[in-house]
Amino acid sequence: MAVDPTGAALATLGAHAPDEPFVMLNLLRFAPDGREAYQEYSRRAAPFLRQYGGELVYAGDGGTPLVAEDGQAWDAVLLVRYPSRDAFSRMVADPGYQRITGLRSRALTEAVLQPTAPWTGGRRE
Repeated sequence: MAVDPTGAALATLGAHAPDEPFVMLNLLRFAPDGREAYQEYSRRAAPFLRQYGGELVYAGDGGTPLVAEDGQAWDAVLLVRYPSRDAFSRMVADPGYQRITGLRSRALTEAVLQPTAPWTGGRRE
């Protein structure tokens, strides 16, 4: 199961509107005892998030899905706003941030990181 973004995925991220703000949807499935490890990762990642202009918009526990296929329930959901895709890419490449990513990897059995773009005028253009 996927947990960390690949280099190819990061290159694709930067190719689309690199200077526009976006919100990253994070869907997380924790390993046994992973919630505590993820909280430690979050505590250590917060200074990097601030340094690169990011902001945690929402963090919450996943509930029972109302509409989903089997296996599509998630333990936690986060929404993180970044000033640009370039800022996100620079953050994840930061050597200090790289030193703490193992905490995140060990905390999770599966994750979805999906960048989103705001709709304008009620629909995406």
